[in-house]
This record gives sequence, structure tokens and C-alpha cells, in this order.
Amino acid sequence: MQLFPFSTMGPLTKSSFLLFITLNIYSVVSNDDVNRTFSASADKLTESSPLSPASGAVASSSPVFKPAAGSGFSINLLSSFPEDLEISDYCSDLLHIFGERYVSYVNCLVPAARPVKVCQSCYSGYGRLTETYLNISSDQVGPGNESCRDSLLRSDRLMLVYVLYNNLKDLWGKSDCDNCITKGFQSLTNDTLYFMDILNHTLSCFEKNSPGNHTELCTSCKNTYSQLNDLYTGMEKNQSMCIDIEDAMNVTRRLWSKNFNCSFPRKETVPVIAVSSFMLFLPIIFYLSSFLHSEQKKRKLIHPKRAKSYTNINIQDKQS
Repeated sequence: MQLFPFSTMGPLTKSSFLLFITLNIYSVVSNDDVNRTFSASADKLTESSPLSPASGAVASSSPVFKPAAGSGFSINLLSSFPEDLEISDYCSDLLHIFGERYVSYVNCLVPAARPVKVCQSCYSGYGRLTETYLNISSDQVGPGNESCRDSLLRSDRLMLVYVLYNNLKDLWGKSDCDNCITKGFQSLTNDTLYFMDILNHTLSCFEKNSPGNHTELCTSCKNTYSQLNDLYTGMEKNQSMCIDIEDAMNVTRRLWSKNFNCSFPRKETVPVIAVSSFMLFLPIIFYLSSFLHSEQKKRKLIHPKRAKSYTNINIQDKQS
């Protein structure tokens, strides 16, 4: 492209060239304004869009949430409550201890569900949980002369601590664990320990003789199993057994009768057979006695021959 010096241009050429430069400058300025306007509009759309990450979780123009200007929003609701409505450090520590012991007791119950050992394996955990709950629910005051019963048990409609504890308390009651555990949750009762000892001897006998002939097992383990069965019957009558003993005896009886096909005459079958035999012979005795009684009546109604002949003579005399 050949450039011409400005001084060599004519009047008409100079005016045309100045007009051309002016139009180019206006075009550049106009485009820059349009770009700035479009950029500002895009920024406004980005800020007002609900999908924009810069908008946050809640819009600043929302009528529901209007945080105070210049203040940071905290998720912890307790930080906005007055101090007199919050629980004390003493009650908070009790609640924390209750939660730890609750989790520990539940973790013990799950593995003890099958075979059932909820009483003998988890009684210490239940004792510690009960101790903590009694501290919460009692009128005993802690530091600052404050009781935690109202703040932890009755402060809301849900009453979570009360419900959680009573669920486990109901489970303990249905298991009859108090029959197998001493007072104060110290240890198993003597009857329970004795039953477990006889049970271990019986199961050891089963395990020792199970690979061989089951007939030999029935003979070798008969005395031990009979002793265990008699002990269970006595505990059942005295109501001194829990779910652990009940489940253990059911499993042992299933092994004895179904797996090994063993059986032995029970002592209570003798009076049952005697009573049943007596009931069977009752109809025979009844009909036999009825028959004999009727025969005796028939014999009494027969008149002697002399009396009959004397009656006939009297009738003939009257007719004559």
C-alpha cells in the first residue's frame, strides 16, 4: 500500500481523509461501550442467578433469611440462646457419659443375640448405664446446686434420653435377667453358675462322643443330661431362670432328641400311665357293676313255688 504525504493532498482529498479518520475513531469508541455494557449485564445475571455458586445457599434478598450486616452466620444454634437456657457443664458431662455407656451396652447386646447371652455377657454394661441414668433422673444436685432431671429428661416433647433408656430397660425385663444376676449387678447367681457348669459338662460329653455311634452317646451322656434336665425343671418351677438358661436348654434338648435321636423315660410318665390306665378301665368297671346289680334285683323278684301254689288255692276257693 502506497502512502501519500498529507501536504500533497488537495482540499477535497484532505477533507475526505479527515472524515474517514473521524468515523473510525467513533466506531472504536462505540464498540468499547457496547462491550462494557454487555459485561456489566452478564455480571448482574450471574449474581442474581440461583444456579450461580457465588450466590450462596440463601439469596441475600430472601424474605426468610436476612443476616445482620457485617456479622458472620453461625450454624450452632446454642450460641444464640441465653446462658440461662443452656445446660450446665455438669449435666453436659452426664449426658456424654450416658451416650458412651449406651453405645457400649448396645455393642455388647448385638454379638450376644445368638446364642442368647444377653444377661451373662452384658450385665456389667447395663449396670453402668443404669447408674448414669439414675444420676440424671434423681433429685441429686451437682455442682452449683443444680439437678439435671428437668433439663435432660423433660425439656422437650421427644424426651430422647428417657425413651432410649426405657427401651433397653424393657429388653432387660423381658429377658428376666434379674433372675440370673445378683443385686447391684455384681455377678451371676449361684444357681446360674451351677447350671452353666452342668451344661458345659453335658456339651463336652456330646462333643466327645458325637463322632462315634449315637447309641453310645445316648448311653454315656444320659446321666449328665438327666441331671441338667432335672435342674432346669426345678429352676422353671421356682422362676429363677433367665433367657440365657432357657435358650441354652432348648438348644441342648434339640441336640439330644433331633440330632442324636436319644430319649429316656421321664419320671412323670409313670403316674400319667397309671392314671390313663385307670380311666380306660372305668367304663368296664361301670358296666360290670351295673350288670351285677341288675342280676341281683332280678333274683329278688322271683317268688317261691310254695307261695305261688298257695295263691292259686285261695283264688279257687273264692270262685267256688
